[in-house]
Amino acid sequence: MSVAVVTGSAGLIGSEAVRHFARLGLDVVGIDNDMRARFFGREASTSWNAERLSADLGSAYAHHDVDIRDRDALASVFRKYGRDIAVVIHTAAQPSHDWAARDPYMDFDINAGGTLNVLQNVREHCIDAPLIHCSTNKVYGDHPNSLPMVEEETRWEIAPGHRYAAGITEDMSIDTCLHSVFGASKVAADIMVQEYGRYFGLRTACFRGGTLTGPGHSATELHGFLAYVMRCAMERRTYKLIGYKGKQVRDAIHSHDVVSAFEAFFRNPRSGEVYNLGGGRHSNASNLEAIALAEKISGNEMHVEHVDTPRTGDHIWWISSNARFEEHYPEWQLTYDVPLILNEIYEANADRWLPAR
Repeated sequence: MSVAVVTGSAGLIGSEAVRHFARLGLDVVGIDNDMRARFFGREASTSWNAERLSADLGSAYAHHDVDIRDRDALASVFRKYGRDIAVVIHTAAQPSHDWAARDPYMDFDINAGGTLNVLQNVREHCIDAPLIHCSTNKVYGDHPNSLPMVEEETRWEIAPGHRYAAGITEDMSIDTCLHSVFGASKVAADIMVQEYGRYFGLRTACFRGGTLTGPGHSATELHGFLAYVMRCAMERRTYKLIGYKGKQVRDAIHSHDVVSAFEAFFRNPRSGEVYNLGGGRHSNASNLEAIALAEKISGNEMHVEHVDTPRTGDHIWWISSNARFEEHYPEWQLTYDVPLILNEIYEANADRWLPAR
């Protein structure tokens, strides 16, 4: 029996990983206690996704309602499956800048402490299993905001000819910048994952994601940019456009493309690796551009409220370079762009977000 352990298994990337690795023939063990509902309220609950996974996958999926901060409960899961564990995919996290500032203790305990708990269990119970960690581009803090920018009609763009014009690479410093409390806790987790790879020889990778998105996102105002834009368009909610005239740019990568990268690493793992992972130049949009697309797809004019003051540490422009990962795994490629992503989000959530007629 080969087992894939997925933390945050009912979330966007976690649930995609559950389905993907089940299709590969692995038994999947999910760890998720629906903390998203506590962070963001009932509308952001992932319980619907956990129920759907169990219904769709049957005996191929075993769900454990365990908090990654609970060392004893987490250890009991790892002891149960032991050396049968072939890969660990760690997606569980507190994901919001705003929420982290409200409760730094909980944010750090989940993001840094919870990651340490997962790492130590891999070391003790399944040391040969690759560990894939969902990190974030927020580990770079606000360094991207020091890049030279040019204001265009619907977006900010990096100055032509700059060395990051094709996308930001992993050589950007994470030091001497403002991270936000969330960014700092994710830095701690990221560094620890690297250290367990280099110091203890675990086969680990930190994937520093840009905007991770897809139809499985339980979209809410504080987390889930593209999915929340589409939800607002479909439900006729007011969307708050916060800072930078709505021209801030994000690259967006579909959850399918994320987990296909995970599979590539699983099949040929390395130790202590770091990869930026995003939509790159293939798939990116400003807030204004995403709103225009959502209006076109939904047929609804959106209600938009402009807020002048940006969120602390928010990026003006982020486009990832996937070059390092593509060099190591040349068979991997992006398959989605922003229009495809938004169309799929619309179609997948029509039964939940379109008003009953």
